[in-house]
Amino acid sequence: MSDVIVNKPEDIQSQVQEAVAAIAARETVGNVYLAACGGSFAVLGPAKYVLDHESEAIAAHHLNANEFIHRGPKGLGAKSVVITCSHSGTTPETVNAAAYGREHGALVIAITNDPASPLAQNADQVVTYVHGPDIDLHDSSEGVLYRIVFGLLAEREGNTKGQALDASLSALNPVLAAVRAGNVDVADAWGRAHKKHELVYTMGSGSNFHEAYAFSICLLQEMQWMHSAAIHAGEYFHGPFEITDTDVPFIVLVGNGETRPLDERGVNFVSKYSDDVVVLDAESLDLSEVAEDLRGYLSVIVFGKWLRMYADALADHRGHPLSVRRYMWRMEY
Repeated sequence: MSDVIVNKPEDIQSQVQEAVAAIAARETVGNVYLAACGGSFAVLGPAKYVLDHESEAIAAHHLNANEFIHRGPKGLGAKSVVITCSHSGTTPETVNAAAYGREHGALVIAITNDPASPLAQNADQVVTYVHGPDIDLHDSSEGVLYRIVFGLLAEREGNTKGQALDASLSALNPVLAAVRAGNVDVADAWGRAHKKHELVYTMGSGSNFHEAYAFSICLLQEMQWMHSAAIHAGEYFHGPFEITDTDVPFIVLVGNGETRPLDERGVNFVSKYSDDVVVLDAESLDLSEVAEDLRGYLSVIVFGKWLRMYADALADHRGHPLSVRRYMWRMEY
């Protein structure tokens, strides 16, 4: 799939404002359903964390798009907001989820790179984003999702944390630049050392678990055909830690939010019994220009790009481009 960068910041701003206004115009908002697949499913995950932690009365549900339809939530209706996401806007299950939400009277918001896509055509509000290696994170898919969610919280519950959101999202750009500049050699060495490995585990918690999940299922399983699993740091000690051994590779995301103690507990154990552990720690990031009460939410955006460096290095040393697929887009499934 080619990256398409056609959406202008001013257009994105208008789309976000229109989506938030549509949320504000609903008589009641009782729940939010976040429905997508694959990497887009992972993108939406942190929004549930924000709503769970910040909202006093709005329930958030994060579901695979196909399960959303087949589960048939009883709470879906006129009091619902459905947020969907697909980069191409052609993912059949997500397109169907948008249509399903509209059929049940929900306000459906589509986040997509293609404003003319089938997903966009099945939504009430469309919010586009920019995509590529050197973009303003304020206008990325993650950025617009946070802008919608904090707009919802402001309009429906008077939550004021979003007042510093725009500046904080833009403040992530130099943070990411520093991460990239300081980790080229480290990521390259890891890629070289693991080019013949067939297994890598990732671990995290809170919002960051979704980036661990995306790295595992998308970048490793889908794009490198490697065995992998994302382990929730809180679940690590309830089964998965039994597979830990000296030569078993782990990448652990240690967040700077409320669930950091779960990550630290996981790191303390896995580092004791495995000699192959990479720890990416949000506390190592200079987030001084990011609003303090948003840092725990927004660092996940940097984690996603940070992990991509490891995937790029691995793909290079394996001679297996991330664009190569065995089944996806090549046959009916």
